[in-house]
This record gives sequence, structure tokens and C-alpha cells, in this order.
Amino acid sequence: MTAAASSPIEISLDAAIVAVSGGNPQILVVSDPASELESLPFGPFDPARYRTMEMSLRVAVEARTALHMGYIEQLYTFGDRGRHKMPGDAGPHLVSVGYLALTRMDPERTPALSAAGVHWRDWYSYLPWEDWRQGRPVLLDQIILPALRQWAEEAGGDAAGAARLSRRSRIKLAFGLDDFPFDEERVLERYELLYEAGLIDEAVADGRVWHTGLTARLGVPMRFDHRRIMATAIARLRGKLKYRPVVFELMPPEFTLTELQATVEAISGRHLHKQNFRRLVEGAELVEPTGGTMAATGGRPAALFRFRHRILEERPAPGLKVGGRSTG
Repeated sequence: MTAAASSPIEISLDAAIVAVSGGNPQILVVSDPASELESLPFGPFDPARYRTMEMSLRVAVEARTALHMGYIEQLYTFGDRGRHKMPGDAGPHLVSVGYLALTRMDPERTPALSAAGVHWRDWYSYLPWEDWRQGRPVLLDQIILPALRQWAEEAGGDAAGAARLSRRSRIKLAFGLDDFPFDEERVLERYELLYEAGLIDEAVADGRVWHTGLTARLGVPMRFDHRRIMATAIARLRGKLKYRPVVFELMPPEFTLTELQATVEAISGRHLHKQNFRRLVEGAELVEPTGGTMAATGGRPAALFRFRHRILEERPAPGLKVGGRSTG
């Protein structure tokens, strides 16, 4: 038996680096003069120089951006055939190992980042249907759901009826329709549906469809499958908020409860009632007062708090278990 020749493979490390500024979630993206599209920071893994992938990622990112990444975790391995390929490209197949990394915003680094072609962008500009802080996004009912329902009814083949039913069920579950609640953690499922239905620009770039058929673009597209990696990172972070104190990796050492609430809202994509949030924080025992205050515009000074590190020894899963949304 003759062994089949295998395609050469390269490993890329792709980082979804998140910060929060002014109550908005920011993702670090890289501009490439050769492309109109931005990408997440990425680079090759060199096992001859680095013992672990995480070490390689930290060195590469910090060398280019001078950013210190606090919390970091591996997300998923993205290796679908055809990703990163261009017409006529016979190069190695690229397998990406995605990472989620958290850091604190440092305005003093912004000019240096811009000079290096690296920028902070609001992540909801890429996935606008995920931002419910001002209520249900209008584009859901005006654009997304009508297009998805049409796609569901267009399912063909020998088992067309079963395919249509499957597509309808997936739409209901992903977007919280009828009796299903909207689950903010299903970010990747929603993105995958839009891609499969050919409604986003990446589906056109990959040759899945010739045109999205929509009059409006659904978010800003990215190079390769980096918007998919971003969706995976957002889903993971939203889930982590509920059982790990990762939100404090995005906060300054001292903060007000209003600033903490704005950060949780930014990540979760939902508005939280002020008094309910404060009761939630007090019940979770995640913070403690510093004794200091911050001057507030048009009101009395706000008390400053800090993360109570002892909670890590007292409770196995400390987090902010924000409740789910109502059905859509």
C-alpha cells in the first residue's frame, strides 16, 4: 500500500486581545497594507525557540505592541481546509490556535500602537447583533431574521423537509425565538448561522456565495476567519464572567461600582439594573471598599472599590452570575 502524501502544515497563533474603554469593549486589530481588511494579531509558532505556544504568543504580541497581557487562555484550534488560502496558493495549510487575552487599556500606548499599524476597535462594530445594551438590535428584525427564515425555507435535496426543520430549530435556539430565551453565550452559533446562510462578507470571500444578497453589510468583515475566532473569544469571555473573576483583569486596581457595571455590560452586551447589579456584587463578595472616593460630575463623590483576592481561597467558582434575557 502506498502512503498518501500529506500536505505541509504550519501553526499560527491568533490572539483576541480584549480591553474595555469608556464602557465599550475593545479588540486589538492589525492593519495590513496589502489588504483592505484588518486581522487579529497572529504569528507563527516556532517550537525551536519557545517551549509552549503561550510563551511564543506572549513574546510576539508584547514585542509588537508592548502590551502586557494578563489573563490568557487557549480557545480552539481552527483548521478548516481552505482558510487562509488564496486562488492558486500551493503553500502549506495553516492551522490556527486561537487565544483569548485580557489587558487594561493604556492610552499612553495608543500612538505607538497606531505607528505599528495596530488599533483598538469596538468589537460590536464586527458583531453588531450582539449588542443589546440599548435594547433589542433593530437589524435583527429588519434584516437578519427575515434573511435567515428565507434561507431556512430554501433548503433542498432529498430530505428537504428535515433540512428546513433543522434550520428553523437552529435559528430559534441561536437567536432566542418563540419559547427559547436569548442566550448571550451563543455568539459563535449565531455567527456560524450567518456564515452558512451566506449573509456575511466572509462567505463571499470563501466562495460560498457570489453575493450576500443584502442591501446592508452585517458588521465589518475581517481577514481569513478572524471574525469567527473573535466570536469564539466573546462567547468564552461571556461565559467566564459567571464563574471566574476575569472581569477584574479589565479593571484598574481601584474603581467605582458604576465603572464595574459598565464593564460587565460591555462584555455581556446587556443592560443591567443598577440596584440589582449592586446587590449581585455584594452577594458575590468579589469587591471591598478602599476607603477612597472619586469625584463625580454633578453628584457626590463615588466610593472606590478593589477586587477582594481572598475570594479565590473561599469559593471554587467566584463570578457575577448575571441572569438571562427574556424570550425574543
